Formats: sequence, C-alpha cells, structure tokens
Amino acid sequence: MSLKLACRHSDLIAVLFISFGLLVVSALTQTFIAYPLMVALGLFTTVLIRRGFSLSALFNMAIMGARQALPVVHVLLLIGMLTAIWMAAGTVPALVYYGTGLISAQFFILWAFLLTSAVSVLTGTSFGTVGTLGIALMMIARSSHIEGNPVAGAIIAGAFVGDRCSPMSSSAHLVASITRTSIYGNLRNMVVSGFWPTVFSVGFYGVLSLFFPATFGDNLVISELPNFFDLSPISVLPAIVLLLLALLQVEVKLAMLMSIGLGIAIAHHTQQYSLLQITQFTLFGYHLNQDTPLQAILLGGGLLPMAKATLVVLLSTAFAGLFSGSGVLGFANSWLKGIRTQRQLGRTTVLVAIIANLFGCTQTIAILLTGQIMQPHYQAYWLQPSLLQGAFSETNDNIGREQLALALEDSAVVIAPLIPWNIAGLIPATLLGVGPGFIPYTTYLLWLPLCFALRNQPIRVSRAA
Repeated sequence: MSLKLACRHSDLIAVLFISFGLLVVSALTQTFIAYPLMVALGLFTTVLIRRGFSLSALFNMAIMGARQALPVVHVLLLIGMLTAIWMAAGTVPALVYYGTGLISAQFFILWAFLLTSAVSVLTGTSFGTVGTLGIALMMIARSSHIEGNPVAGAIIAGAFVGDRCSPMSSSAHLVASITRTSIYGNLRNMVVSGFWPTVFSVGFYGVLSLFFPATFGDNLVISELPNFFDLSPISVLPAIVLLLLALLQVEVKLAMLMSIGLGIAIAHHTQQYSLLQITQFTLFGYHLNQDTPLQAILLGGGLLPMAKATLVVLLSTAFAGLFSGSGVLGFANSWLKGIRTQRQLGRTTVLVAIIANLFGCTQTIAILLTGQIMQPHYQAYWLQPSLLQGAFSETNDNIGREQLALALEDSAVVIAPLIPWNIAGLIPATLLGVGPGFIPYTTYLLWLPLCFALRNQPIRVSRAA
C-alpha cells in the first residue's frame, strides 16, 4: 500500500525534495529565503495544474492561505517599529547594561540563559534578543576565554523562550491564528507545559557554569553604552508598560502601540533624537552614526526591513493554502491512522514537526505543515466517545484546537532552531559566530519536545477570559 501511494504521488514527492534542496542551499548560502519559496510555489502549482486544478482555483487557495497570516503580518510590522523605537529610546541598551550588571562570573552561562529568556519574553523576538543582548554576552564570554558553544546554546535557548511564549511573538500569534485559539490562553498552557523543561535547564546551566566560569574585566561594549544613551530608569519604561499591559491581557497590538508611543516620547525628550530621525528609524531601522563598537550591535527593527519577514510569512501561508485546498497531503493520513493514546498523538506530532522543519527550512512553514497534517487527528482524538463522556465533555471542540496549539508550540516552534540549515537556528548561530556545535547545549529546546512526546496525559487547558 505504501509503495502504491508513493508511486501515485511521485511527482509531488519529487517537488517536495527539490524544494527542500533549494531551501537548504538558500539557508546555507544566506540567500533570501523568499526566492526558493517562489520557485517551490511555481513547481507545486505546475504539478497541481497537471492534476486538473485550474490556475484561478489555485490562486484562490493561495490567497485564502495567506489571509491566515494577516494578524501575524500586523504584529510583525508593529514589532519592527517597536524594536527600532526601543533602540532609539535607550530601552534595549538599558536592558543590556543593567542585565549584564546582574551577572555572576561564577554562573555566567546560567545568567546568559536567564537574561536572554527575560529579554525575549519582553520583546518576543529571538533574532532581536540574540542580535543585541546575545552578541554582548558572547563578547563578554570571548573576553573571558570561555568556549563559545555552551554560551551560544544557553543564549539561543533563552531567546526561544520568548519566541515560544511571549505575547509579542509572531510565531505565537501564527499558532493562535491557524488554530483559532486565544493567545493568552495558549500562553498560560505553555507556562504549565514548559515548567519541568525550564527547571531542568536552570539546573543544567548552573552545573555547566561551574565548568566554564567567566573572569570579568572591563568590557568595552558595556562601558560604551553610557556614552551614547541616557540609561536612567525612565529608558526602561516602554518595556515595563508592555509587560504590565500583557499581564493585564490588554490586546497585544494596542499594548505595543502604547509602548511605541511612550518610546517615541522618551527617544525625543530624553535621548535627544529629532522627530525626523525617529521617523527614519521607524521606517528603515535603528543605527548609530558614530564610529563605535556599538555600531555593529545596536541596530535593527524598522518597517521596511520587517517587510522581508512579512513576505516570507505570506509565501509560506500561501504554500499552506495550496496544500490545504488541494488536499494533496491527504495521503499522509494513511500513515497516521490508528492513533489511540495521548502519547501516540504526541510522538506523531513531534515526528511530523521534525520532518516539516527538515524540509521547510523555516519555522513558519514547519508550523503550518504540522498544523495542516495533524489538525484532523487532534479533532478525531478529542471527539472519541470515551473522551466525550469525560471531564472535557462540554468543550471538546475547543479542547482539540487548544491542544493542537500547545502541541505546535512544544514541537514545531522549538525544533526549528535545532536544524542546522533552518533559518531559525542558522541566523542566531551566524550572529554569534558559532556552528552547529551549540545544539547539544540548547537544553530547553531539546527537553520540550521530549517531554511532550512522553506525556501520557494532556495539559489541562486554562480557558482564556
């Protein structure tokens, strides 16, 4: 049966492998990932036309898929603005300055994990966290002659704590959008499922720190910050406001807009940037004009640079729309039938997420493909008669979607940076100047899918208010 299915879908399998090769080459050569995605879309469209689909029908499928990404696109653009404004307001420099001041030399790697976790939860961006605080921490590590891979592993693991469970995370918004669930309800569930992986990670990095202690001296990057920014407590107000509004479950976009507004005021009145400069930062991203080591570290954000990430998300969701509308992934169901227990469901999800990340090369594609393939199986599992008679009987329709959202966060989202050619791990590794050797030290990312695959009982879903 499997051989017949493989022969019947040989054209589709060939296109998937060609697309996989293109995406891997793109990731390894640091070519803009949208180009191979466009080629893959063209190849896949050609296969579907040969199978009898009209071009107009396929176009409508792609548009329907891309529409799922609109809430994420709005958040991505706001994150681009927020990152640039937080730079200009001195918020990110202050987080770096005060955060590194808290570090104990004896437990440097543990603090690297804790600080990047905190900043990533505040900002919701793994790349932004690695590109600011992460680079500063790696510079401190190199000046202390600490091996790079353990430090990079702790930094990247911490950066993806927020990428997974921050109210500002674009991946968290994408998961909530495609599963039609509440992001705040998902976040509460992720805190529960991530408890033991976090505890184990803290213990692991604490022990690892004893083998790789730091020896602090004068650090040029940190000492330069007060020369270019007013680092008074007022500079961290945009981050505090955003955190408080998130805790109060204020709508995320409104919370970000309020933080942006406060950041603009601080950038203008405290950091002495003109409104024209702030507008330029908002559009094109923040940068320092002065000749300083900070010039290569404190930069980023902006609406136009974020447009690239937006294009990748739109192309990925268009791809997913074609998969969904054409039903070509239906052949995978024959291999996934027979799921009877929570543990089988978890192991299957992790396996599908690994394959999706290997072939997709982007976190977005992995989330969408895993969600597309596993959604009917979560729905079928939670509509079993034995479960309908259980404690969840009044909310089984919602339970399936919420369990799928949690499954995606504990598998597809955190497996992405563990694939060397996936841009979720490749870009942070490149920013930190390390190779795939960091992967064994990303304890948090390794334990989340493992705990999920071994879980015998579902997480009791916390209903959103």
